[in-house]
Amino acid sequence: MTLDRAVQAFAGVMVLVSVALTQFVHPAFFWLTVFVGANLFQSAFTGFCPAAMVMRRLGVGCGEASSCNRC
Repeated sequence: MTLDRAVQAFAGVMVLVSVALTQFVHPAFFWLTVFVGANLFQSAFTGFCPAAMVMRRLGVGCGEASSCNRC
């Protein structure tokens, strides 16, 4: 799995979890969805993504077929 796809999968899971938490736990979990969306939006323009930085350090996307130069 590439780093980009891992970040997309993580963001999708976070949105689904936050919607479920909003529905079943407390409506204030709506702000988690807003935070994830805002982070995706800003990373599209700045290239700064904390999730990608953490995943890169964990070795996600750094296999044989990867073009990751930092691994």
